[in-house]
Amino acid sequence: MSSLRFALAKLLKGKINAGNFNRFAVRSVANVQSSYQDEKTFDKILIANRGEIACRVMRTCKEMGIATVAVHSEADANAVHTLMADEAVCVGPAPSAQSYLNIPVILDAIKSTGSQAVHPGYGFLSENKLFAKALAENDVAFIGPDTFAIDAMGDKIKSKVIAYESGVNTIPGYNGVVADADEAVKIAQDIGYPVMIKASAGGGGKGMRIAWNEKETRDGFRFSSQEAASSFGDDRLLIEKFIDNPRHIEVQVIADSQGNTLWLNERECSIQRRNQKVVEEAPSTFLDAETRRAMGEQAVTLAKAVQYKSSGTVEFLVDSKKNFYFLEMNTRLQVEHPVTELITGVDLVREMIRVAAGHPLSISQKDVGINGWAIECRVYAEDPYKSFGLPSIGRLKRYVEPTHMDNVRVDSGVVEGSDISIYYDPMISKLVTYGQNREEALALMCSALDSYVIRGVTHNVPLCHEVLRHPKFVQGDISTKFLEEVYPDGFRGKQLTPSEHLQLSAVACSFYARQQFGNRLFLNQTRTAQHSDDVKQWDVRVTLNDESHDATVTKLPDSYKVTIGDASLVVSSDWNLTSPTQSVSVDGCTPFTVQCIDATPTGNFIIQYQGTLFDIDVLREDAARMQEFMPKKVEEDQSSVLRSPMPGSVLTISCKVGDEVAVGQEVCVIEAMKMQNSLTAARDGKVKAIHCKTGDSIGEGDLIIELE
Repeated sequence: MSSLRFALAKLLKGKINAGNFNRFAVRSVANVQSSYQDEKTFDKILIANRGEIACRVMRTCKEMGIATVAVHSEADANAVHTLMADEAVCVGPAPSAQSYLNIPVILDAIKSTGSQAVHPGYGFLSENKLFAKALAENDVAFIGPDTFAIDAMGDKIKSKVIAYESGVNTIPGYNGVVADADEAVKIAQDIGYPVMIKASAGGGGKGMRIAWNEKETRDGFRFSSQEAASSFGDDRLLIEKFIDNPRHIEVQVIADSQGNTLWLNERECSIQRRNQKVVEEAPSTFLDAETRRAMGEQAVTLAKAVQYKSSGTVEFLVDSKKNFYFLEMNTRLQVEHPVTELITGVDLVREMIRVAAGHPLSISQKDVGINGWAIECRVYAEDPYKSFGLPSIGRLKRYVEPTHMDNVRVDSGVVEGSDISIYYDPMISKLVTYGQNREEALALMCSALDSYVIRGVTHNVPLCHEVLRHPKFVQGDISTKFLEEVYPDGFRGKQLTPSEHLQLSAVACSFYARQQFGNRLFLNQTRTAQHSDDVKQWDVRVTLNDESHDATVTKLPDSYKVTIGDASLVVSSDWNLTSPTQSVSVDGCTPFTVQCIDATPTGNFIIQYQGTLFDIDVLREDAARMQEFMPKKVEEDQSSVLRSPMPGSVLTISCKVGDEVAVGQEVCVIEAMKMQNSLTAARDGKVKAIHCKTGDSIGEGDLIIELE
């Protein structure tokens, strides 16, 4: 390792191991962990994954005194997980199929490093029975279930049959492999629309489509089979009745080789987009003790039916009457496992490692309680204003996690300067908060999101913020259709109330005055004679959301008074405008956090408030009068061109030059981060030109098709 690389690795390890990660606090099993500190497990573990989950596993390994090996693609040579490990091995080019899914190369890495065990994380090879089998054949421990359980539960068709035969509640459907689109239509008609078409292998929302009619069934079969093949190397599909507006509630199980199988309460995972979870919490607001116990007992029954060991999750759909139906079992550690850890005090990764080493679970069912409340937001590099989140790529130009806050946990695999790549899942981190009750955890999450600084990529913090503050979510009135129901016309960001509009305008005016008064550090602007230290009042015009008001800003000893119309507000702050976040109080009320993303000497501000960016102009009176005579920008009609809404690769183009297309007709499919996205014509017309071909890589905004 070069001296520069060594220094960077040391810096990253210090950053990753700092902060408030280890918030297990072992509340319900207070003295358990100390009893097995000296147990023999493994000397060295290879983590067959990347990003935040690889870092998460490494942290527990470090606490247990176990050396770690990272595998990485060429694109991840300087990724955090690569530098955090004790050793790192390159396993191939950036595409997952040539690196993180390349079993022979990963086996070579295991042998060359002398690793005794492998933790697969989630995704990639975590539910691949061939990988688990190959490890067993090479006398390497797989930190997860055995191949029989992976095969039985990883295959949704088999798992549904086993669940039914074990007495677990199941959804009506076709318990076999669907041969083709014609058979899919016939099965759907027999079951009755709507139906869910989904991949037999894998998970994470990939290879899933809802169909309400024959056309959607045929399209869904095509998209689902292609996504399944691309993501899991298995294009088999099943079809079952779609339960409209259910809750998605899952039960965490963990088992050892000695026959002990426990359920560690539930997680509420109903806030989803494109069948992928966004916000999770534990416990659920919906379940009563009787339903919780029944779901937990059925989860244990299913796990025992396949002699399950290690960590696993049994997912259920729950209707409005608390009837619950088996959805699938994930034979791995779940993305959202931290919320369970926080309310139970159990380190699931530690238990997985111990079980793989042959030890019994360190707890029993009587040790498992519900202690407090935990909420998790998955923070993604994606644009929530486009279909609730189309992928975004780029470099994290500024990145500060809110780990200074008590009871906040951030599981991440990035630092400032990290790249978000087109090749992998766009998750930046998992932000988790803990409270004695839901209200406390929720309030803390909102504060943590306010203080989370992410610049350089588009992210979904605005969506997380609005979901958490929505009255229906606060009341616990949610379902898997929450986003579609609450935002039927798509997500539009925070809508300011009149009071918030006034306060945010006043904040921008005070920032302008502070900048003009002489904070030389802010944008390194030198004060002019016009705005010298003698000036303590400014007449300006403030514009926010196309609404303009004349305002007067007056400097007070430690604050600014802003008069807008008949309203006068006193704005106080720490006035550290070079900080990525600013704490602001209006009229002495409870402070709130904003982020001044950008500012110009002429008074153009971009301020982030509750996740949403607001453009606010604060202009001197003379500049405002001049602006009135400037020509207004007219938006150009873009209906004749189709541009890519995201970076990705062109999977198919379903038209050619000269074709007549109708509004809403599919003309192109873009694949981004293993998800397929259908692009349609914005109006009727004839295709004039096609600017790309199948297989091309394209960026966001690239021109694809022109209409006459």
